[in-house]
Amino acid sequence: MNSFSFEDLRLGLTESFEVMVTAQMMEDFLRISGDCNPIHLSDGYARSKGFSDRVVYGLLVSAFYSTLVGVYLPGEHCVLQEISVNFKKPVYIGDRLTVTGTVVETHDVLRRVSIKAKIRNQNGKAVSTANITVGVMSSAELS
Repeated sequence: MNSFSFEDLRLGLTESFEVMVTAQMMEDFLRISGDCNPIHLSDGYARSKGFSDRVVYGLLVSAFYSTLVGVYLPGEHCVLQEISVNFKKPVYIGDRLTVTGTVVETHDVLRRVSIKAKIRNQNGKAVSTANITVGVMSSAELS
């Protein structure tokens, strides 16, 4: 886990990680969310709608943005305050995703940071993009 303070963050700082989407993640998300839409649960239904397999929940994919800011950029000293997510392509079980975020703006007075983020699949295709704002503790608050 990274531990950047507000003063450690600079424009262009980039962090990324990889994750594979599993059937267990889908089952857990169903249990937590109650979203029983057949596009997520039935291979046959998803294929009948033009997808190659059942589609991974969009908000399951978006949860990796929380991992990005809470663990990697900036890490443990932040609170996610705002996120705007776009879904570009479907994600399927077994896809290996690379989640990347880059600091694009810092707000000194409020100690807020804007992060431009993207999730790509194993073929390098963008499946999601996001603009994220986090509040970050200063080094003085961490002393």
